[in-house]
Amino acid sequence: MQSHILSIILFTPLVGALLLIFIPKEQKDAIRWIANMFSLAGLLVSIPLVPWFWAQRYEPGFKFMEGTPNNWIPSIGAGYVLGIDGISFLLIMLTTLLGWISILSSWSAIENRVKEYYIWFLVLQTGMLGVFMALDFFLFFMFWEAMLVPMYLLIGIWGGPRKLYAAIKFFLYTLFGSVLMLLSVLFLYFYNFRQTGQYTFSIQALYQTAPHIFHDPAYGSTFAIILFLAFFVAFAIKVPMFPFHTWLPDAHVEAPTAGSVILAGVLLKMGTYGFIRFALPFFPDVVMHPKVRFWMIFLSIIGIVYGALVSLMQKDMKKLVAYSSVSHLGFCTLGIFALNPAGLSGSVLQQINHGISTGALFLIVGILYERRHTREISEYGGISNVMPLYATITMIMFLSSMGLPLLNGFVGEFTILQGTFMENWKWAAWAVPGVILAAAYLLWLYQRVFFGTVTNPKNEKLHDLTPREVLTFAPLLIMAFWIGLYPKPFFQILQQPVNQLVLTVRPDYPGIGGPVNASAPPSVPIVANAAVPATASLAKGTK
Repeated sequence: MQSHILSIILFTPLVGALLLIFIPKEQKDAIRWIANMFSLAGLLVSIPLVPWFWAQRYEPGFKFMEGTPNNWIPSIGAGYVLGIDGISFLLIMLTTLLGWISILSSWSAIENRVKEYYIWFLVLQTGMLGVFMALDFFLFFMFWEAMLVPMYLLIGIWGGPRKLYAAIKFFLYTLFGSVLMLLSVLFLYFYNFRQTGQYTFSIQALYQTAPHIFHDPAYGSTFAIILFLAFFVAFAIKVPMFPFHTWLPDAHVEAPTAGSVILAGVLLKMGTYGFIRFALPFFPDVVMHPKVRFWMIFLSIIGIVYGALVSLMQKDMKKLVAYSSVSHLGFCTLGIFALNPAGLSGSVLQQINHGISTGALFLIVGILYERRHTREISEYGGISNVMPLYATITMIMFLSSMGLPLLNGFVGEFTILQGTFMENWKWAAWAVPGVILAAAYLLWLYQRVFFGTVTNPKNEKLHDLTPREVLTFAPLLIMAFWIGLYPKPFFQILQQPVNQLVLTVRPDYPGIGGPVNASAPPSVPIVANAAVPATASLAKGTK
């Protein structure tokens, strides 16, 4: 099982989707039970990965690798190659957890076309897992595009009044970025052939050759920057970074609750993951270019402050949470482009934190919407009097989202700001207002919805959380306190891949350059400084 654990995790939800095809659509309860069983199975089969990965956490390179390059479609050099490091491991565990929670939360929310809903949700989970596992760019791109269709249908069929507009907008934005990324990948594919004489989509092979475009006399720095920008647009749309964020509020507001949970919790992380896995190691000299780095930091800070300010103005609870994602993901990209161990570790941990906290916030909004069928803040007030358990869980997750010490959000934001401060204290200073504004819009929302007396008669007989609803929150609450109180294991898991990534981009970075540099794994090369010729850099990377 250990040698094929990634394939087992990847295809368990897909097996459930295929099984549901043969269940009559009239048997709604049977469909719900089977979908929940397979989503839970997807979580359970991923749990053995935890101790196995923990035992190898300090080993360099990718773990649990399956397949060999070019073994799938040899004529074009595509291979079924899977593998993970500490970064993708945490994102895979987040995906299996939120996949189960999302499907469990849909039990009473979805009444029409139940069979198709659960089939597409399980297919979506397979696509997301494939993105985090693939070590072949052809395979990665297939999963990246395959994920679009289920999400488009989940929003377009089971969404709100403007669902078609939101679904088409989501699809077109992401597809535009994907086309740019595909063009860049094809160039790297042919450039790799020119350098090595081999056609391959292997990400590990591209790690060795892509960085040398910057120094290649035939192309040079300008061409490398253009290629980086194509990747940047694809991933910035998915994050989404300012100003590519406009599809997100529409998609969140119109999507069903479970769709919003998985969209915020996992799909947005595919953008930040793309930056870490591809944009940085493919174009290290571009990323360190002062002007490029300035603009990346600038757009991140704008996203942090803008998202928080717009959240303060919202009248719809779901739209408020959606814009808060723009702000929180701005912290994640800020940590990535700080380009030091603290910033990158904090960024990945904050991605996990955002999935936990914002996933819970969308569940919270969805529970009220199921009972009252409105998300207008003005419709509520004094809810804590009739739903005390719900109010308690909501307060904990609000505090988690705003970054209160002893909860998960604090650890991620503090580490990101620490890493940013080490690079430039002014960057950190501009980002700090985002923390203050997060407290403002979340506490003001809580005060308006939960405090005071029940002024609307429609809210007087609302029933508190059911056991199933409590079960959806339980793992999220446990994770929020665990990361907040004892984040050490998470930083240990991230230490090796983050240090290696920093050395790839900044070979002379103080403190981690010695022993790690000497034993660099072939999966992530050490790229030379800009002053070193491409041939010397390649020799160093493959040593």
